[in-house]
Amino acid sequence: MLSPASGTGTFYRRSAKIIRFARYGCANRPFFHIVVTERKRTQHMPVIEQLGTFDPLENEHKEKLVALNLERILYWIGCGAHVSRPVSELFGLAGLFPIHPRTYIAAWRNRKQMEEKGKEESKETEEIKS
Repeated sequence: MLSPASGTGTFYRRSAKIIRFARYGCANRPFFHIVVTERKRTQHMPVIEQLGTFDPLENEHKEKLVALNLERILYWIGCGAHVSRPVSELFGLAGLFPIHPRTYIAAWRNRKQMEEKGKEESKETEEIKS
């Protein structure tokens, strides 16, 4: 059997395709492949093609690693493949799509949380000094 990255998966030409995450890894160590599959996928249907990888856990440099095959992604989107919401958010951060609104909302919430945390810490330091 050939690997999914080889692009030899069988599929129906006229059926709807979707670009989505396929989860791999262990229970506490997720790792995702970005794959093209049939939209109405059964349990044991193999992926058509692997388009990239995504490691959601930060490494020692506080980076989340992503590898994308942009030529094949653009090919499948040109063929009419749909893109799942989590993958479209990732493509927005990569610059392939416009930035997804949920990304803006998450950044706004994180910024607000950091400001509140900074205010609490400054109050604690003032109480300690006085």
